[in-house]
Amino acid sequence: MEIAEIKQQLTLSQVLVHYGLKPDKHLRLHCPFHEDKTPSLQVYYKTHTCYCFSSNCKTNGKSMDVIDFVMHKEGVSKREAILKCKELLGGSADAMVTTATSRSDTLYQLFIYFKNAVHNSRPAQEYLQRRGLDATRIEIGYNTAQFHHGMRKDDGLISSCVEVGLLSPWGTARDGGQAYRPFGKYCIVFALRDSGGTISGMYFRSTINDDTQRHYYLKDRRGLYPGYPKADVTKLILTESVIDAATLLQHSEIVESYGILACYGTNGLTAEHEAAIIGLSHLQEIIFAFDGDEAGYKAVEKYSTLLKQRLPNVQLSSIVLPAGEDINSMVVSHTPGVFTELLQGRTALFFSTEISSEKTKPSSQPADTAIEAAGPLLDSRNPYKLVYAGSGGVYYVQGGVGKQLDSMKVTLVIEDKESGQKSRNKVDLYEDKQVERLCREVSEKLCLRKDVIEGDLYQLTDLLDHYREQGQEQASPEEEAAAYKMSESERSAAVGFLRQEGLLKALNELLGQTGIVGEEQNRLFLLLVALSYKMPAPLHALIQGSSGSGKTRLLKQVSDCMPPEKVTRLTRVSDKVLYNYPERYFINRLLCLEDIDGLSEEAEFAFRELQSNGELNSATSIKLDNGQITSGQKTVRGPIASLACTTHGELYEDNMSRVFLVAVDESGEQTRRIIGYQNRKASGAIDTNQEQASKGFIRNLVRSLDGLEVVNPYAGQLQLPEDAHKIRRLHDLFLNFVKMVTLLHQYQRSRDSNGRLVAEVSDVECAISIMFDSIVLKVDELDGSLRQFFEQLKVYIGERGRDYEFNRFEVRDATGVGKTQQHHYINKLVELCYVRQYGHANRGFKYRIVHWDNYGVLRERIKTHLGDQLSSLAFGSDRTPDRTPELCVVAERG
Repeated sequence: MEIAEIKQQLTLSQVLVHYGLKPDKHLRLHCPFHEDKTPSLQVYYKTHTCYCFSSNCKTNGKSMDVIDFVMHKEGVSKREAILKCKELLGGSADAMVTTATSRSDTLYQLFIYFKNAVHNSRPAQEYLQRRGLDATRIEIGYNTAQFHHGMRKDDGLISSCVEVGLLSPWGTARDGGQAYRPFGKYCIVFALRDSGGTISGMYFRSTINDDTQRHYYLKDRRGLYPGYPKADVTKLILTESVIDAATLLQHSEIVESYGILACYGTNGLTAEHEAAIIGLSHLQEIIFAFDGDEAGYKAVEKYSTLLKQRLPNVQLSSIVLPAGEDINSMVVSHTPGVFTELLQGRTALFFSTEISSEKTKPSSQPADTAIEAAGPLLDSRNPYKLVYAGSGGVYYVQGGVGKQLDSMKVTLVIEDKESGQKSRNKVDLYEDKQVERLCREVSEKLCLRKDVIEGDLYQLTDLLDHYREQGQEQASPEEEAAAYKMSESERSAAVGFLRQEGLLKALNELLGQTGIVGEEQNRLFLLLVALSYKMPAPLHALIQGSSGSGKTRLLKQVSDCMPPEKVTRLTRVSDKVLYNYPERYFINRLLCLEDIDGLSEEAEFAFRELQSNGELNSATSIKLDNGQITSGQKTVRGPIASLACTTHGELYEDNMSRVFLVAVDESGEQTRRIIGYQNRKASGAIDTNQEQASKGFIRNLVRSLDGLEVVNPYAGQLQLPEDAHKIRRLHDLFLNFVKMVTLLHQYQRSRDSNGRLVAEVSDVECAISIMFDSIVLKVDELDGSLRQFFEQLKVYIGERGRDYEFNRFEVRDATGVGKTQQHHYINKLVELCYVRQYGHANRGFKYRIVHWDNYGVLRERIKTHLGDQLSSLAFGSDRTPDRTPELCVVAERG
């Protein structure tokens, strides 16, 4: 072999690995040829040479190739160094060959035994089946730990196994001889191979401790899995684990097009891996297939940066797996074709002179369409690591930029494109003196031109200014990312539905198909209230009902019909949490509180202010740069629409005037409907997928509606009952609800010269029909659930005479209301003087109804009051007076 051939085939990386030397991230080493406190030996992988900059080095300031390096390291002649290099390339070296052969023979014999054990071991077969691995397609063994017992006992074999680490002396055997503890007991086994394809190590994975991810390597770990990549590989997949690589090896279409190499965990890209990868002369792309978790993302960032320094002309990309998934878990839960899709959708990794060295988590660009840096562009895909590739270097703004417009304080990392050296600084880019001093210091440290760096920083400041201004005008990145984009077919179907006659009736029937049983009027009412989040003056509803009446379920089912990107649903709210949301988070959003009974006074106040004023303003303390504490203001902006549930509506006097009251149907008939639905669903008679499809279609209906301005030419021509609770606010709520009915019909309504929707008489009629029960509740002294209980009680007592005295036990039997809830109802009726209490606590109280109000007359009076006014409106319009409003098909609960 000629010297030129040695230099061509033997890489500097292989030589360094042989001597256990690993350069730092700047490709520098502590020089092995003299005492070196700071790294002075520079490695150049492109030319396979190195150079020591120290004047004390015995290399005398000469550049060294691989032969020169071996000569100085071994302290031998040039000829001996050449022979040593031949040996490193696979030439003869007796002592080394003897040792390697002994170890490899032992591992080869044992691996054959381990492979045969798989077919005779039920635990091994069950484990491999769970992991989706096929021992007939890839090499897998199983260690039963019996290879040194009984007839198989062989002193030579035992001695060899102890030497390689498969056995270790452990106590005394029963016959008085030496006992041994096997390595990797009850583990599946994979062979690790050297550059010649010989087994040089083993990897063991426990089958009984899989939950804790137990895995083991033989001592003096050598070899790669499934082996060194072939020399002609152009695309190489790096997996996080051996089992992930084994999973991919089972798919022939992947093996034919890609090389596969397993790392040994997130910290397991060894020097042997590096040498094998760097030695691939035809390599064009490295694809990371690490786990979809934080450790996997960090490992990809770490190793992609390392390999980019070693192989600057090789493209790097990453397969983005779902959160918590790895390659092996994907084969268990998906069809084999998923790997092809993952590879086709892999994302490119950007570095320095490209665009970004950001993690591979969130990137939507395929590797084949990687964007090249063009001009002074700021890469802001990760708002906490902004990247700008300038003329003099690459600039990373760590942690993003602050929102205060009077400064531009940033943590800035400046990287030299050629050497990869970095300078890290904190600076206010608005301070010219600071910028000038920074440019001077960086130019000296990185050997870059001061004027070029200064020009880059001024350009970067302008870009950051523009970026910050855009961020204040736009919604949060999370909200934008979550927005759903309808297809043309989805939008066309939604608009077609919204154009049909009898829209409210059709929409109500569609709500029934989502799984909302009964509640025909309430469900449509609540949907329109929820939909009002699109309007400048949204609406609010408080759902009343006893415990277990289904009020929370009704809230959840209605809110599920809203676009999820516009809904925030909370079970619990702490005192200050609403003040701490981002400033623009609640703008035109639906806020759902599943139970306001548990809210503290402070949280209830904040919720009420968001409803009424549309924003929260709180004074807070701010620490200035000089350490001084001063006052500041934090604002959370609305407006919001809201839905909330309560079992004690009468306790929220301040809230009730701001909201519509909705009482859930607690009748026996509704109970029978719900039980019937539950039975049909349990028996499989109800298609759950169809229910989800109906919800999805309603969401698209909502997305297709624009928050247009509405004018009501009939405003002021209709008066609500004067005895309604806080009539001023109720009237305002009513007018806004009419607007919501008109908004829903926007594809059927005309517009005035200013582009505003014009309400029709039918919109007023439908609004009154839908919210009629809520108007009655505003007039009635009793809240919804209490009224339903009292009506049941009047029916029971009326059958026995108006003067009939009763006790709590018979009322509980008659109404079916639980003890606690009945106690609350009776006490409230006594307090309001509807019921009188007699007797003594020791002998049990008796009760008698003393106020027999006529709820039916009350409802009829309100209906007549509103109906007469509607008739007047109809006569004054182009409508026929006796035409029935479209929503009147909804049965009224009386």
